[in-house]
Amino acid sequence: MSLTLSVDGARWRSHLLTTVAANPGIVPVAKGNGYGLGVGRLARRAQWLDDHEAETGTPVDVLAVGTYSEIDAAASRFSGDLLVLTPWRPFGPATGLDPSVAKRVIHTVSRLADVTALLEHDPAARYVLEQLTSMRRHGMNRRDLQEAARLIQDERLRPPVGFAIHLPLNSASHLSEATRLINHAVASGLDVRTVYVSHLTSSELDRLRSTYPDFTIRPRIGTDLWLGDRGALKVTATVLDVH
Repeated sequence: MSLTLSVDGARWRSHLLTTVAANPGIVPVAKGNGYGLGVGRLARRAQWLDDHEAETGTPVDVLAVGTYSEIDAAASRFSGDLLVLTPWRPFGPATGLDPSVAKRVIHTVSRLADVTALLEHDPAARYVLEQLTSMRRHGMNRRDLQEAARLIQDERLRPPVGFAIHLPLNSASHLSEATRLINHAVASGLDVRTVYVSHLTSSELDRLRSTYPDFTIRPRIGTDLWLGDRGALKVTATVLDVH
């Protein structure tokens, strides 16, 4: 039997507004099955949140999606920029974007070779440089970052719009790791002062902002935004047998 998810709309929307207001520069994340709600529905709700900037005090001008295949579902429902979390590669749907949508996309670059490849493919492409974290999934280490900076400066390539830090999801604090990685970004020599970061608490984000007042810290938030108030969600099903 299927499960039915019921959402207390008023309570859920109130939680969304409160979460956005508490996280300046927030980048909502809509990926996969959209946390059970669908990427398209979350994209439409992200647009609604941006329309309520006067109430929250912060715009929602960027929405993060998981893959390039999820762009279409989001692009028609959200008018801002689309940050793709999966790293760009010189093949597949990443290279076949509709021109009208491509200008709204912010790519993630996690390999030195892809800096040149992306900008050869699209000289106007916007991108963030992904740093390697303790997740050890993908990203550039300190040496890679410095080499990317040298390449960008020597070849006069379009610089990144920011750095990306995807930290592990667990109960331990990652503030020291985030601090170390931002120091690596500074040491690279790139004149870039925006960091997109995942999985830090509100207090950790406040500490980063006070430590790096010349940086814009943009938290990418999915679960705590869409599913953070579990009381607004109710799942029911018909039980056929109990053994």
